[in-house]
Amino acid sequence: AFGVVADIQFADAEDGHDFGGCRRRYYRHSLRLLREAVRAWAGESPPIDFVLQLGDSIDGQNARRGETESALQQVLEVLGQLSVPVHHAWGNHELYNFSRARLVHTGLYSRPAGGSDGPPDRECHAYHCSPAPRLRLVVLDAYDVSTLGTDPGSPRYQESLRVLREKNSNDDLNSPEGLKEPHFVAFNGGFSQAQLDWFDEVLKFSDENQEKVIVTAHLPIHPCASNGVCLAWNYEAALSVIHAHRCVVCVLAGHLHDGAYCQDSHGVHHLTLEGLIETPPESNAFGTVHVYEDKMVLKGRGRIPDRVLRF
Repeated sequence: AFGVVADIQFADAEDGHDFGGCRRRYYRHSLRLLREAVRAWAGESPPIDFVLQLGDSIDGQNARRGETESALQQVLEVLGQLSVPVHHAWGNHELYNFSRARLVHTGLYSRPAGGSDGPPDRECHAYHCSPAPRLRLVVLDAYDVSTLGTDPGSPRYQESLRVLREKNSNDDLNSPEGLKEPHFVAFNGGFSQAQLDWFDEVLKFSDENQEKVIVTAHLPIHPCASNGVCLAWNYEAALSVIHAHRCVVCVLAGHLHDGAYCQDSHGVHHLTLEGLIETPPESNAFGTVHVYEDKMVLKGRGRIPDRVLRF
């Protein structure tokens, strides 16, 4: 069993709104809701084995307010009350607050210290582990190709900007207006070929060892688990890796605060979790997932509905 939460986006700030100005965001209350989630997870029976934090743990405005480090410390202190590991995906708001090079040295870097669990690039926050027999968790880095958190003079930045400019002709690269492929915006990102090659090898191993695999990333990788905008740039490439194997049963993502769900043509479940940041103080948005031989059962709280995902 494991806990799951997405888009905490904590800031010690008054309530605000999304970029469109119509969705309320409860910046300060998100930490209180996270405390409630941690208390619930700590009391689960049977006990949970880990927690997935699906990215955007703190809000981008912390960088402007000079409160990046203190905001992250407060979130990590709450999660640190758990006696189980927390696996962190990196989202766009992490990269508004920190460079990739700096993130490696924060508590959000949950990739194990060894070298064999992820791609050769140590700044790529992708890795895998086996939390239970014949079960594998793969954490992907959906901003491995991105203009966020990288030095504008670096090859990574230049290549990411080229990819983005090729698809997005708007002056505001965060705007999907008029685009044929509206997910090519700066607040999304993609997977490098090196990460995809590594991912393919991990799934090959899991096929050979008859494992079930749960994949997680901040960005959804299926259009039907998205609104068409909140989607990884090269989601088709990630899907083609998954569909070349038999082992993946579920992909968990955040980013789209409304949440979404679909089961694709290969039987893989794609579940995008509702965001904590847009959850009213009297509600909540987290869940506990129980994994069985033939299904995953999500017990949701507040905005997150219960689900049974059969393999």
